[in-house]
Amino acid sequence: MEKVQTRKTIQRAVILEELRGMKTHPTAEELFEKVSRRLPRISLGTIYRNLNLLVEQGHVIKLDSGYAFYRFDGDVCPHRHVRCLVCGRIADVAAVDPDPDCSNVKVPGFSILKAQVIYDGMCDACAAKIRGAKQ
Repeated sequence: MEKVQTRKTIQRAVILEELRGMKTHPTAEELFEKVSRRLPRISLGTIYRNLNLLVEQGHVIKLDSGYAFYRFDGDVCPHRHVRCLVCGRIADVAAVDPDPDCSNVKVPGFSILKAQVIYDGMCDACAAKIRGAKQ
C-alpha cells in the first residue's frame, strides 16, 4: 500500500530538512524565512507547531538562547554547544570527545537518560563590537 503524505507531513518534512541543512541553530523565525522560500503559504505558527512536535518526537533539539527565544538544532546526536551571552547565538563545540558521557553520572533517585551541555561565552562579532565601543 502506497503511503499518502498529507500537507502537514510534507510541511514537517521540509522544516526538518531545512533545519538539518543549517548549522547556525536558527530561531523559529529564521527557519520560517528559509522554509517559506520552498513553501510560500506556510505560516510562522505552523513552523512553531511542527518544531514543538519534532522536539517531542526527538527529531530536533530545543536550545535556550538565554533570551526570550529558543534556537533549534537538527543534529540530535549527543554534542556540546556554546552560547553567546550578548546576542544569544549558539554554535556546536568541536571537542576531542564530543559526546557528553552520562554513564558515570550518579544521582540518587534518578536514572540519567541524556545530557545537554551548553558553555556560556561571547561570539567574535559581539566581542568586536564591544572592543569598538570602548575605543
